[in-house]
This record gives sequence, C-alpha cells and structure tokens, in this order.
Amino acid sequence: MTRIGFIGLGNMGGPMAANLARAGHAVQVFDLVAENLQKAITAGCIAAGDAREAVGGCEVVISMLPAGEHVCSLWLAEGGGQDLLGALPAGALVIDSSTIDVASARRVGEAARARGIRFIDAPVSGGVAGAAAGTLTFIVGGEQADFEAARPILAQMGQNLFHAGALGAGQIAKMCNNMLLAIHMAGTAEALALGVKEGLDPAVLSTIMGKSSGNNWSLERYNPWPGVMENVPAARGYQGGFMTRLMVKDLGLAMALAEHAHSAVPLGALARNLFNLHASQGQGAKDFSSILALYLDKASGEK
Repeated sequence: MTRIGFIGLGNMGGPMAANLARAGHAVQVFDLVAENLQKAITAGCIAAGDAREAVGGCEVVISMLPAGEHVCSLWLAEGGGQDLLGALPAGALVIDSSTIDVASARRVGEAARARGIRFIDAPVSGGVAGAAAGTLTFIVGGEQADFEAARPILAQMGQNLFHAGALGAGQIAKMCNNMLLAIHMAGTAEALALGVKEGLDPAVLSTIMGKSSGNNWSLERYNPWPGVMENVPAARGYQGGFMTRLMVKDLGLAMALAEHAHSAVPLGALARNLFNLHASQGQGAKDFSSILALYLDKASGEK
C-alpha cells in the first residue's frame, strides 16, 4: 500500500482517485468542489481539508487540474497559490496528469528537481469512461527512472503507459493526439450528417464506414450520432464526457505549440475554429462530439 495525495477530483480525477483507493492505497484527496470531494469519500478516499493536508506524509502526489495557471499556482505559489512543492520531502514523486502548456510543465518540473523531488508530466487519453474503467492511456514526459517509479501507480489507473521523452514531452504528444482527435471527430460528424441528409440510416452508415477506409476512433468508439452507440456521451445528451470548452483549450495549446515549432497545421486551425464556434453557441459544457449540431439543418427537425 502506498500513501498517495490526489488533488483535482473532476470528471477525470475523481474516477482515477477511486481506482487507486479500490487497489488498496491510502488516497488522501482534495478538491475545491464539495460534491467532488464527497464522491471520492464514498469511493474509499480520505478527505483532506486543503491541498497541503492532502499531500502530508505521501510518497506520491497526483494532480489533475484544468490549466497551466492552476498547476503553477498549486506547485509554485504563482498568483498567490500554495507552493506545494515546499510541503514534500526530497525523493517524493509528483505525477501531474493535467493537460497544460509545455512551458508550465517544464517550469514546475525543473523547480521540483531543484528541490530533490521527482516529477513527471503525465497527461491522459481515454475520456471519462476510460478513467472510470481504469483503461486510460498515460503519456509521460520526464526521466526514465521516474517513469519506471510511477509505472505501478499509473498501471492501476490505465492500460497503456508511454514514455514520450524528456520533461514536457508528455504534453507535446497529448496536444498532437488531441488535435488529431478534434479533426477526425469533426470529419466524422460531417460525413454522418451528409449521409443522413441523403436518406441513409446513421447506424448503417457508421457500420459501412467502420469497415471501410474511413474508419477512425471517433466513428468506432465514440460515435457522435445519438442512438447509434450505447455508453457514449451522444447516448445521454452529450453529458459526462470531454467538454467542448476543454477541447477548445487543448486546440489552443496545439496552436501555440505549432507557432513555436513554425509548423503548418491548417486542419488543426480549422478544427479549432469549428469547436470554438460550437462553444460560442452555448455548447461549451457539452461533450465535444456534440459538434454534430453544427452540421444539422435545424429547420428540418434533425437532432
């Protein structure tokens, strides 16, 4: 059993912490949202009054926060935050699973290293369902030895563990992945809408494309058309998944990365515009697969 601190218990962090508790670890948790904290307690976690209390006596600490500013505030006290690194002993392992900008990940990691604390950036892929099932993909940047030290803990939350490279590499790989995800989700929704408008059944069309050269993860595992697939956000009003506004955030990170690399990303830029437009129409809190709505003729009564 390992004593683990876990900070950030939202749609992803909550199930991840619960899986660690089910695996027999003593998981000390904190979140600013009382409802999230209560769910974690019900799942077997130990509630802490604040972030500093959550990391007390812990060998491993995991954070899952919305953006780089939150990570830097928590770990480095930027913007009047916690300076949580100062509460950890030398040799402790920090696993930051937030999806953030590369510069912030490297800044926190270098500050941790200067204090003798091990740090990896370990963003995830797999969505809320993957977090609940313990089948996430972890994309890790940092020292190989630190990745190996984290492996047993990560393996109790995910099935696919990748060491992408040095500090910050996890974030770079995650941005590339999510940019591609946005592109093929938008394309899948567009193709389905076209077929349905011409009289095809969306389930039949999905099966055909799924067995043909147009197959992709969005079509096969996360179909955006309601009624085609069970246990995906489209089957529950696009609730409980990866929110559109978070996809917009990730695409913004990808665009900043592309600018830094002087890399042309025309499809990524188009996807960002599409999801930004969708969010601006009041859909920011819905799962990103709700991008389907952009392609539907509302006057025809399609939903």
